[in-house]
Amino acid sequence: MTNITVLIVDDQRLIREGIASLLAIQEGIEVVGTAVNGQQAIELAQKYRPDVVLMDVRMPALDGVAATAVIRRQLPDTQVLMLTTFDDEEYIVKALQAGASGYLLKDIPAEDLAQAVRLTHAGIYQLDPSVAGKLVGALGRGTPKTAPPPPKAIEHDLTERELDVLRLIATGATNKEIAAQLVVSEGTVKNHVSSILNRLGLRDRTQAALYAHEHNLI
Repeated sequence: MTNITVLIVDDQRLIREGIASLLAIQEGIEVVGTAVNGQQAIELAQKYRPDVVLMDVRMPALDGVAATAVIRRQLPDTQVLMLTTFDDEEYIVKALQAGASGYLLKDIPAEDLAQAVRLTHAGIYQLDPSVAGKLVGALGRGTPKTAPPPPKAIEHDLTERELDVLRLIATGATNKEIAAQLVVSEGTVKNHVSSILNRLGLRDRTQAALYAHEHNLI
């Protein structure tokens, strides 16, 4: 099996090296580099093309949100997972709108971090429980004024089954869980997900979840 390659981005050396050491001993995961800020993260991401980038939010030179947007635009096959101490609604919304595949806090148990990397690589977005609550609250009140505007509402022709899948994506359900609930195969769910993203002009499951919340589909 090919290892999942990971780039770690954090301006604090102790944290950066600690995460690298933790992941280096995990089976199936390979740390290909570390970066001290968003600008270096972009450069190393272009060089190594990692499967997953673990990205801090607040850093000098270029912050994690701006770096995420560039990496996701230039390297669409690279997933970015935010790993930070900051759980402000503004950061959460901006990071997800920039294309992050999840948002975790640094107090995550060490044994859970490697699994989070694997799930992110598999296309399953990760949200810390406290972050998920704040995201729902932010969407319920409308995004902060300083945050980028939500995706423009567009007409769609989703089928009822695709709407069912979209609603379940918004709850954080995996393809396997969606398949079990709708009594269909995982392959069928994957096809529905691809169709939903194409019809709505969205990039990934995270944007699909945000779309569902913003348009009151759940």
